[in-house]
Amino acid sequence: MKTPLTWLVNTIIRTILYCILKIDISEIKKVPKRGPLILAVNHVNFLDAPVLITHMGSRSFTGFAKRETWDNPLMAFLFTLWGGIPIDRGVADFNAFKAAKDALLVKKQLLAIAPEGTRSGDGRLLQGKPGIAILASKADVPILPLVYYGHEDISQNLRRLKRTPFHVRVGKPFRCKFSGQERNKEIMQAVTDAIMLEIADLLPEKYHGEYRGVTMDRGKYLEYIDSTSGEEIPQALGEQFSHA
Repeated sequence: MKTPLTWLVNTIIRTILYCILKIDISEIKKVPKRGPLILAVNHVNFLDAPVLITHMGSRSFTGFAKRETWDNPLMAFLFTLWGGIPIDRGVADFNAFKAAKDALLVKKQLLAIAPEGTRSGDGRLLQGKPGIAILASKADVPILPLVYYGHEDISQNLRRLKRTPFHVRVGKPFRCKFSGQERNKEIMQAVTDAIMLEIADLLPEKYHGEYRGVTMDRGKYLEYIDSTSGEEIPQALGEQFSHA
């Protein structure tokens, strides 16, 4: 639940962001008001999380953040206020995965995951890590791809006192499909690569990075969701075009 302090802090941060960015968040309205739902996102730089979080409106939202974030007092305050889930990168962090499952299945939240696991810096996609596929196999919830781009040049634009474009695009929902296959390392990576290709589809080609020119039978690993089919995704995405 958003508190008055959360509202105040988000308002201040949005004001600062609009001084340095030209933010196009028109497609945020496609994100459902509640979960359980995984948002599969790319990770460009330090601006990704503040922009997304402060524009989520009344949505109940959380996401992973590297544990080192809490070493900085200001970042610790913000990500605690925002309900971030600390995760140890490079190891199987079972506590973080349990917190993520609780956020999805108990609290019915939206959970943001960046499969790349780290910032690209230049906006070009890195190879995804299979954590998102593992979580999807355990939680069995829909996934919605969401990307941001255009702000990789923020440093040089700040030096020029120039506002930087920040674009947000939202794709179509799907579920991971394992079809009785053994959920081994190879399958989890294949599912992750299929998810990353959904992310790549939303980006201009120059950002495709490791997935530039990559093709695969995504239908083998992903089951696309028709919002008119009656499945609850949540609310069958029926509220996806309500105001953000």
